[in-house]
Amino acid sequence: MDLNFTADELAFGREVRAWLRGALSGRFAALRGRGGPGDEASLLDERAAWERHLGESGWIGLGWPAAEGGRGASFVEQMIFHEAYAEAEAPGRLGHIGEMLLAPTLIAFADRTLKERFLPGIRAGEVLWCQGYSEPNAGSDLANVQTRARLEADGWHLDGQKVWTSHAEWSDWCFVVCRTEADSARHRGLSYLLVPMKQPGVTVRPIHQATGTAEFSEVFFDDARTAADNVVGARGDGWRVAMGTLGFERGVSTLGQQATFRAELRALVVAARANGRLDDPLVRDRLAKAAMGLEVQRLSALRLFGAPGPLPAEAMVSKLTWATWHRDLGELAMDVLGEDGLLCDGSMERPYLSPLQRLFVFSRADTIYAGTNQIQRNVIGERALGLPKEPR
Repeated sequence: MDLNFTADELAFGREVRAWLRGALSGRFAALRGRGGPGDEASLLDERAAWERHLGESGWIGLGWPAAEGGRGASFVEQMIFHEAYAEAEAPGRLGHIGEMLLAPTLIAFADRTLKERFLPGIRAGEVLWCQGYSEPNAGSDLANVQTRARLEADGWHLDGQKVWTSHAEWSDWCFVVCRTEADSARHRGLSYLLVPMKQPGVTVRPIHQATGTAEFSEVFFDDARTAADNVVGARGDGWRVAMGTLGFERGVSTLGQQATFRAELRALVVAARANGRLDDPLVRDRLAKAAMGLEVQRLSALRLFGAPGPLPAEAMVSKLTWATWHRDLGELAMDVLGEDGLLCDGSMERPYLSPLQRLFVFSRADTIYAGTNQIQRNVIGERALGLPKEPR
């Protein structure tokens, strides 16, 4: 694996950084550092305009094939973009779920009609998406989905509930894993439907947290409708499509996440230097180990996700690795802050937690969402190592 950038890749990095410097001055200067964890609902109109500006400037769909409206950028070029984006403190993306999760799924599984209908809106930064996977009794155990859809003459009719749905309040559409086949169970009989959010049959109820924010929502479908042909892949084959989406979530989508982690680690070092805790050899040791862990994640992503073809079995460790690493970084942040980490400044604009306090609070969830650490170990054991399942 060659870890050196080529001349073309270096030139691409200069292009990205120059564009970000210009774009994040003037009209969009107030968006620097906004929209991250605990701040998702801030400056929505301005960040929606930012999404459109990204689309107009050709920075959405970098890795999509040119035939699908993308730029066909290499994995390394996408990594360069995401690292530069984080370094520039560019705002949290409203269009992340559509661009990084749904669009690759459409490209891999959808027919030409669906691609032509939905990819342009994502590419332009004009249509926002959310993900309808988890339910009250189907979180890590996604195969227990109970939201149902029946096909009638006027299209699909959906009934059920989703939970922990990010961006549901301001999304235009949702990709929903639901049960479409009578008397089906577990992973059989599921379909992957594209459902409009702005309709009478959809109710979004934000889940307010102790921090005063509501980064997630419950979504209720009460005879919600969508067109008969808004099915990605074959009817009843939704499990395979849903697993494809999760593969994309754990693939190139991790690049932006790692870049954000790097910015958090830099901020933590700055804080430790400012309050003198960098003089503590134990703190320095933990910071050094955090830096090494992050570099291992970066190199592993280059090796595993940058290779052509399907993801290797080794890629299954990525979610477990970064979730545990990020949780530990949050705990280190509180140790660096010391007693100051227990204080909140009530005069601050919400969210009133400092960035490092938010790192601690929100990283607690990393080992739970998108499959708990325990579930991830099961996946690694059964699918990567071929170990037998525990008898029921």
